[in-house]
Amino acid sequence: QVQVMESGGGSVQAGGSLRLSCAASGSFSSIDVQAWYRQYPGSQREFVATIHSSGTTDYAESVKGRFTISRDNANKNQVFLQMNSLMAADTAVYYCKSSVKFSDWRAHDYWGQGTQVTVSS
Repeated sequence: QVQVMESGGGSVQAGGSLRLSCAASGSFSSIDVQAWYRQYPGSQREFVATIHSSGTTDYAESVKGRFTISRDNANKNQVFLQMNSLMAADTAVYYCKSSVKFSDWRAHDYWGQGTQVTVSS
């Protein structure tokens, strides 16, 4: 069984910062990709940022230069999303997705339960 847990959400004023954490645990061989998505009420989840096992990162245009995704070097199953210069438009539920691979080469995506980020203007 694989679990993905997010933490670090909360409320902040516009211009402030928050740091989200995501940890994947369970019986898997490796994690190929970890990513952050967000969802506004009544909308589908949208891509925010991703980091590959190689360390390559990618960002949505709306967060480039403000958000940074990184991985814990000591625990590569944990990733962070540093969010700076937050705007009201960043208010959403943020989800972490871990794309894991098992010993029999099966691959599967697992999602966390989400963490609320609220930015007040």
